[in-house]
Formats: sequence, structure tokens, C-alpha cells
Amino acid sequence: MSTKSSKTPPAKKYKPTVITKKSLNFLERYINNPSPTGFEASGQKLWLSYIKPFVDAVEVDTYGTAYGVINPKAPFKVVIEAHADEISWFVAYITEAGLIHVRRNGGSDHQIAPSKRVDIHTKKGTVKALFGWPAIHTRSDGKEEAPSLKNIFLDVGAKSKKEVEEMGIHVGCVITYEDQFMVLNDRYYVGRALDNRIGGFMIAEVARLLKENRKKLPYGLYIVNSVQEEVGLRGAEMIAHTIKPNAAIITDVCHDTSTPMINKIVEGDTKCGAGPVLTYGPAVHNKLLDFIIDAATKHKIEFQRDSVSRATGTDTDAFAYSNGGIPSALISLPLRYMHTTVEMAEIRDVEGVIKLMYQTLLSLTPKFNFKYL
Repeated sequence: MSTKSSKTPPAKKYKPTVITKKSLNFLERYINNPSPTGFEASGQKLWLSYIKPFVDAVEVDTYGTAYGVINPKAPFKVVIEAHADEISWFVAYITEAGLIHVRRNGGSDHQIAPSKRVDIHTKKGTVKALFGWPAIHTRSDGKEEAPSLKNIFLDVGAKSKKEVEEMGIHVGCVITYEDQFMVLNDRYYVGRALDNRIGGFMIAEVARLLKENRKKLPYGLYIVNSVQEEVGLRGAEMIAHTIKPNAAIITDVCHDTSTPMINKIVEGDTKCGAGPVLTYGPAVHNKLLDFIIDAATKHKIEFQRDSVSRATGTDTDAFAYSNGGIPSALISLPLRYMHTTVEMAEIRDVEGVIKLMYQTLLSLTPKFNFKYL
């Protein structure tokens, strides 16, 4: 009998080749900083401060979409874009006993709320709170009542509505989870709001690489971090009309469908560790998509494919259908556990998106023919 171990050797850990220690430090601060839909200002300030050394100009629009520009006077304009906001809650109703009922701000998941700790943001500062839930001992046997918008609630340790209001809490205060960024098993970035501040990080890294590698682009590049994607792509809708680009490449997250309880027939077959995901769909410009695929093939960047029936559900749609039609494409980052506080993205894929976007931009010229016929 052989004495050799039959155990599968552990997978090798990925060593980043693009992301630096300074980059990672920024990413951690950026993910940990609350930036809920409609209240993205503090996160945008962090992002602008990081990107400013890599661009020629920075701008912020009326609702808070921030962007840096390389070659701002160039007539041909290309956008690379992500969105800055995160899902959150609003204070909707305060009971006389001092408990707080909530309303969604974006696609917040009511099922993960019970027992989570949160921050309520007020003019007086941050108030700590938690989502309460009845103890298992007190719930009926058999079919239990599941968490829903009708029964989840916040507890701030107050005894009355008056005490809650004295803390500075009122209807309309925004609420974010307090979970923090971490690196898991030297392989994954984990935290809340990777959807999609990890996108803001990736486009900033593209700008950094262009600057540090002294690359000159023959067009104007607009590195855009949009607001209010989680409530209808609103920031992208506004900024597309402001910039009026000739082409747009959007990055967002998509699902890792290899985890339990996800139907691949419905959701597609994409997973963490297999590279950026390129999407086919009506809003995606086929020639621009083929150009990105050629860049991936030429530079040996692994990628995956996905398709959508109607809309991509991302800022790609807002850009594609604005200004008479802007050639647009989507490069997605596979993500586990989207819209939870433990969203996971593989570091290998994060670098894959950065590299693919970088190489695509270096190959693109104002002479590119976007016409179908």
C-alpha cells in the first residue's frame, strides 16, 4: 500500500501584480466609509483625493457624481465608469416605545437584517443601533414567521420615542451596516459595499497605471464614479448627458453562481477566480465588446461570458441609451453574496478587470469605427 497522502494539495495563493500596499490601504478605507444612496459625499471625497494625482482635472456634478479627466480638451471622449453608492435603510417610523421601523434605500435584503449592527447617521453624529429579533425560545414551533419589511426593527436602547428623537434620529435618517473590510485567506476581498465601490477602486487603479506608466492617450478619458445607481441608474443618466462621450466602458459586479441555492440555468455560469465577465445584450455595443475581447485574447487575460435578456441592470443601460446612443460595454466582477455585508470578490479577478480595462484603453483610438453597417 502506498504511503503517499491522497489529499489534494492546497491551491496556491494569488500574489497581486498590479494592486500595491498603498492601493489596498485606500481600498480598505474606501469600503469601510459609509456612502449610502443619496448620501455619497464622504466616499466621493476619499475617491477624489486618491485619484487626483493621476488625472489632469477633477469635477463633481450637482448630485455628487465625481470624475477625473485625462486630456480634458480632447474632442473624442471615452468614459470608464463605476457607481459609488451602497444599499442602506431609511428611518420610516418610530414607535412610542422607542423602536424604529425602516424603509429600503436601494435593494437592501430584509432577510439578513436580524441581529446585524448598524449606524444611524444624524446631524448630531452617528448613533449605534441593531436589528432586533425574537429569541428562538419564544417563536412558535412549525412554520416560523420570516423576516420581512413588516416585522424587522431597530433598537437603539431607548425607552421612548422622545428619547430616540433627542438622539437626533428622525424619519429620513439613513442607516448603514457597520461591517468592515477584510482579506480572506489571502484570496478574497470581503466587505459590505463591494457593490460597487470595488468598481470605483478598479477604475481609479486604471488611472494610476496610466499615470505611473506614462501612457499618452489620443483621446480624453473620463474616469467616472456615479451616484444613485442602486435606485435606478440616476447618476449615470445625468452624467452621460453632461459629458456626452463617444464611448463608455462600465464596470459593475455580477453573481458568482457556483455557490449553493443559485440556479445556473437562470443566472448563468460565472464564478470567482475565472476572470472578468463580459456581457452580451441589447445595450452592449457588439463592436466595442468584440474589441474588448480582442484585447483580452491578445494580452492573455482570462474572461467569462454572460448574457441578458433585456437590460443589464447596470449603468451600461443609462449610457447606452443617452444622447442618441453611446457605444457602451460592460466588464463585470464576479461577486459572492451580493447585497449582504459579506460580499466577496477574488483578488485575481479584481486585477483581471483592471488589466483588461487598461489594455483596452491603450488599444482604442478615435478612429475606431463604431458604425454597424
